[in-house]
Amino acid sequence: MIDSVFNFLAEHISAYGAVFIVSMIPLIELRGSVIVGTAFGLPWMNVLLLSIVGNMIPIPFILFFGKKLIAWLKTLPFLSKFTNWYESHLMNKSDTIQKFAFYGLWLFVGIPLPGTGAWSGSAIAALLDVPLKKSFPAIICGILTAGIIMTVASRGVVGLFQLFA
Repeated sequence: MIDSVFNFLAEHISAYGAVFIVSMIPLIELRGSVIVGTAFGLPWMNVLLLSIVGNMIPIPFILFFGKKLIAWLKTLPFLSKFTNWYESHLMNKSDTIQKFAFYGLWLFVGIPLPGTGAWSGSAIAALLDVPLKKSFPAIICGILTAGIIMTVASRGVVGLFQLFA
């Protein structure tokens, strides 16, 4: 099954295109794209750079339009339940973000755990009206941190020594 997904991506998009597109998908983001690139056997630096750039693209749109988008999604009957759950899930983490400001948002985005990432961090920043000059750099730092963590993790401990060989 997984082989057929990889083959489809490689044949129809290219391995590099697949890494780039996967890095922009909510909830998968950079964490998944680094794994996809590693599975394709692509050079780690290319995978890391494509994943970072792809993960950065949606961020300004979420920061500017996230609050309005969430409000609109709540009005749609088939998405309102999920949207309300997602918003409350994000807001449960808002105390940490507000308490530690820049570093809280950076860590929230940068530590690769389920429910965290650039999309969620941007949505929290939008919902909390965190100024762009604080939220954008924190999210970018988080993306860079997650990229490094995922690159090292996807290569394994032995692969750590091969990164610079």
